[in-house]
Amino acid sequence: MTLPSSQDFTDTRLSLLKTWLQGHAARHALEPDTLVPASSDASFRRYFRLAGKAEKGNGAATLIAVDAPPPEKCREFAQIAQLLDAAGVHVPRVLEVDFDAGFMLVTDLGAASYLGALTDAQAAGDMRTARTLMRDALDALIRWQLSSREDVLPPFDEAFLHREMELMPEWFIGRHLGREVDAATRAQLDRTFALLIASARAQPQSFMLRDFMPRNLMIAAPNPGVLDFQDAVYGPITYDVVSLLRDAFLSWDEEFELDCFVYYWERAKKAGLPVDADFGEFYRQLEWMGLQRHIKVLGLFCRINYRDGKAHYMNDLPRFIGYARKVAERYAPLRGFAKLLDDLEGRAQEIGYTF
Repeated sequence: MTLPSSQDFTDTRLSLLKTWLQGHAARHALEPDTLVPASSDASFRRYFRLAGKAEKGNGAATLIAVDAPPPEKCREFAQIAQLLDAAGVHVPRVLEVDFDAGFMLVTDLGAASYLGALTDAQAAGDMRTARTLMRDALDALIRWQLSSREDVLPPFDEAFLHREMELMPEWFIGRHLGREVDAATRAQLDRTFALLIASARAQPQSFMLRDFMPRNLMIAAPNPGVLDFQDAVYGPITYDVVSLLRDAFLSWDEEFELDCFVYYWERAKKAGLPVDADFGEFYRQLEWMGLQRHIKVLGLFCRINYRDGKAHYMNDLPRFIGYARKVAERYAPLRGFAKLLDDLEGRAQEIGYTF
């Protein structure tokens, strides 16, 4: 089988990956010369598709080679893949791995992403398809959360939550907007961060994927296939739900969001998950959890741009400003943060940025 080649790869790690794959070629009927890019992400991981042995029940005679240079998390990927599989969640199966080198060979879940399918469905006004896909994803999330146990995954604790949000003053305010974080700004950030951390820590805790979003879900049988889970932790039960609906690359109207949130809440309660019995309080927890994530992402996308040279993530800053402002304006304790966002937007306009 010959796959179309998109470019001539000459980098050192790719040469090492091809040599490593050659050592497993016979066992998996690999053809390393067919290697082509499958995808990349915000980290330094890269994914390549190549011809290989089709698995039983999988018509695609291709596999995925992963280049995850240390300290990228191959070991965690393999361990969490086993946890997800045991929970009945469809994930790639790790066929070969070299933890020290940072190479993996895994099964191929295909090229049809949730992001593409949902974008098409949204453009066509096909909310039935969008709803079906989201419900499949939420059902998979519930299965994962039902398998939760303490002391298995790293805790998404107060220090972790705070460290994530500190990306915003460092990279968004300081580096991107070129603004000094003065005493008043620092005080407002500290008040907001404290509120969001307290809310997150007061929630029931469960297994949490952290990057449960349409870009990391694939149309598959059984649906969905889940990718990019090596950063899973033990944390607030609402985190993955809001990550799925308030995404970096796709936004929904409030009616559709609420339909999905209610579906999850009802199914989670019925399954015995410890979600708040009052939907209003559950929704507040979810919104405040989303704000914590959006604050982090404002800084993270700027860091990816300025440190790692991946500029395309900057296009989605306006989406996250919008998410953050909507939540901050809705709740009285967060309105000071909404005013700070207004001030930052004014600063952005002064120096030529638009949100």
